[in-house]
Amino acid sequence: MLKTVQLSNGETLAYRKRQGGEHVLLLIHGNMTSSKHWDVLIDSLDEKYTIYAIDLRGFGGSSYHKPISTIKDFSDDVKLFVDAIQLKQFDMIGWSTGGAVSMQFVANYPGYCQRLILLASASTRGYPFYTDLGTSNQGTLKRAFTYNEVLVDTSKTKLVQGFYDSKNAQGLQSIWNALIYTHQQPSTEQYQQYVEDMLTQRNLAEVYHALNVFNISAIDNEVVKGTHEAQQITIPILVLRGDRDYVITEEMNDETMLDLGANAQFVSLKDCGHSPLIDDLPQLTSEIEAFLEIGGKNYAIKQ
Repeated sequence: MLKTVQLSNGETLAYRKRQGGEHVLLLIHGNMTSSKHWDVLIDSLDEKYTIYAIDLRGFGGSSYHKPISTIKDFSDDVKLFVDAIQLKQFDMIGWSTGGAVSMQFVANYPGYCQRLILLASASTRGYPFYTDLGTSNQGTLKRAFTYNEVLVDTSKTKLVQGFYDSKNAQGLQSIWNALIYTHQQPSTEQYQQYVEDMLTQRNLAEVYHALNVFNISAIDNEVVKGTHEAQQITIPILVLRGDRDYVITEEMNDETMLDLGANAQFVSLKDCGHSPLIDDLPQLTSEIEAFLEIGGKNYAIKQ
């Protein structure tokens, strides 16, 4: 059941809460999803965890009064959310785009998050967006520099937005079958709920742009300079990626590990794609709980 909280910036954030023990876990979803897509993990995690899963601005049951332009817009909302419900210390899991949001939050607001888990996360250097500039010619694809170049793209932006605008559930499902649910799929009923939830997104192009210009590393790229903020992250981090993830490449994962340095440890999830929640929930749950209970302690001893 979705609850809502009013943020001081005028937005309303929706969230789910599973009551548990004193160990608090905050879940941040990715693009084309919401807190709904965490359902199987929420149900499988040990009852000692009190779990909060939010809908980012423009997703699910949350408002979208002011458009976002950067990942920091999302992470600032997270800060306002935890302050509004008086969360002082917690662990975080960020999935895909949610990984970028979580890293930005931890870099800017130290002391709140004690341990961070990045699940199939966007790189510390962002997620490059290649645009056809509205030509519909795949041979003309180039890295986007501006929001407008993302907006006019027909290869991805207008294609997916068209599915949203026409409420084309089959179109969205075809994308997920090709890129994410390539081996395992949710049950028919669950899949239908997920797709209906995808249709609530109101900020597709903005998220593409925000990911394209996200770069908290020390490495400049052709679009933006690195902010060096990754160096401000000093808590223990677990980086998880499926060995057949078609969305987050091995190169992107390597960038994250390099930029986070000794703070991060990497575990490859066997026979998993971009959604280990569906591909192998027991393996994912085991790695998460082991890190939260053992990995963090080992890190503290090592330091």
